[in-house]
Amino acid sequence: MSDTLLPPIGLLLMVACLIAMLSRRLGMPYIVGLVVAGFLIALLPLAPQLPLSRGLIFNIFLPPLVFEAALQLDWRRFRHELPLTLTLAFFGVGIAAVVVAVGMHAIIGWSWIGAALFGVLIAATDPVSVIASFREMGCTPRVSMVVESESLLNDGVAAVGFAVLTAVAIGATPNAGTVVPAFLWTLGGGVIIGTAVSVIILFVLGSTDDPLVEITLTTIAAYGSFLLAERFHASGIISALAAGLLGGSFSTRVLTLAGRERVHSAWEYFAFLANSFVFILIGMNLAGQPRGAFGSAAAGVAIGLVLAGRALSIYPLAALFHRSRWRLPASFQHILFWGGMRGALALALALAVPATVPERSAIIVTAFVVVAFSILVQGLTMPVLIRHFRLGAVANEGPVAAEPAHP
Repeated sequence: MSDTLLPPIGLLLMVACLIAMLSRRLGMPYIVGLVVAGFLIALLPLAPQLPLSRGLIFNIFLPPLVFEAALQLDWRRFRHELPLTLTLAFFGVGIAAVVVAVGMHAIIGWSWIGAALFGVLIAATDPVSVIASFREMGCTPRVSMVVESESLLNDGVAAVGFAVLTAVAIGATPNAGTVVPAFLWTLGGGVIIGTAVSVIILFVLGSTDDPLVEITLTTIAAYGSFLLAERFHASGIISALAAGLLGGSFSTRVLTLAGRERVHSAWEYFAFLANSFVFILIGMNLAGQPRGAFGSAAAGVAIGLVLAGRALSIYPLAALFHRSRWRLPASFQHILFWGGMRGALALALALAVPATVPERSAIIVTAFVVVAFSILVQGLTMPVLIRHFRLGAVANEGPVAAEPAHP
């Protein structure tokens, strides 16, 4: 690492610490403070130049964040909610993508391929933003579980849709014979690779009680599962999710209580670092976008379409489970609607849009505007909404108990 890069990293770490302390005192969401701080840093005369890229987000930040989130997930809750979360993740992304794509083509006049790419990349809720926000706000466990699980699962649909449309943009002609196997491999391959990596790491973990080796091995599990899956065109997020879930569920058999506490503490710190850098960098790169973009017609229409697509992917699909044990009270649905935040994942995909797409620059700028709205507006108002519906975390709740309905 060059000497010129070390001072900016040190500065960002200091800013992250100060924002963490300040946000707790002010009761402000931590990620909002980071984005604002990043934006202000970028306006300074000698601000460091640290551009976001798809490689940086996917190869550096997402693996530890997804793995750490999976480590913390309760497997019984996750399994219990799977019918609901899979429906929201799979069909919800499709509905939201269609709404955004049709709207951007019809209203703004984007080409079908540009509108479709934007629709797919902005339809999936971002696991980084969602998990960071809901953990900090302390929402009711079931709501947090559903929205976090959905954000981790819907990557598969978005990744396949984006890959297919990218192929179209560069001249390929995909068909059902190639799309369906690709979709199945994206999801199934992610599960297989993540499970295989986790099994190997768990086997080795059982042979040591050295805390540094334990933490190092789990780091290998996080990055190994994610990057191997991406290398073989499977979903890195699904792979890291599988590795983290398996590791968290079986760690009691290979780690002592003290060992589990050490590993979880280390991963909380890793997640703090990754979250801090991601959201500060988002803020810094927001400052580099054209000022007029934030008040443009395309930005306003995109935000409206994203919210409309989210509403149509939550309320009708939740209604399908109205008479089942997966029923979602109306207040839960409102939280899921407004809490479907966009963030680093959307930006990573926007930056990967092929240069052959005429609206590439507009897609990147509009994605930044939607992410800014999501973090600053939705992020700031989510705690108010949670308090309004009295959905703060409850202390004495069983593993899969249903919370009382709210009007």
